[in-house]
Amino acid sequence: TYKAERYGRDFVQIDKWYPSSKRCFHCGHITDNMPLNIRTWNCPSCGTQGIDRDVNAARNILQSGKAILAG
Repeated sequence: TYKAERYGRDFVQIDKWYPSSKRCFHCGHITDNMPLNIRTWNCPSCGTQGIDRDVNAARNILQSGKAILAG
């Protein structure tokens, strides 16, 4: 929070249990069981392949934060 204030940025807190790495950024499908050793995965719903777990989580967190700011 203090770093966001220091640099004039918005800070949005999302739920710590939000499934950011298990939710497909493209279609929103949530994979129920995904152990931490799985680093890339394929979405069974929309067919997107090679989803990087960390990049996917970052995109979902950004999208969620923007949605909260928009109201």
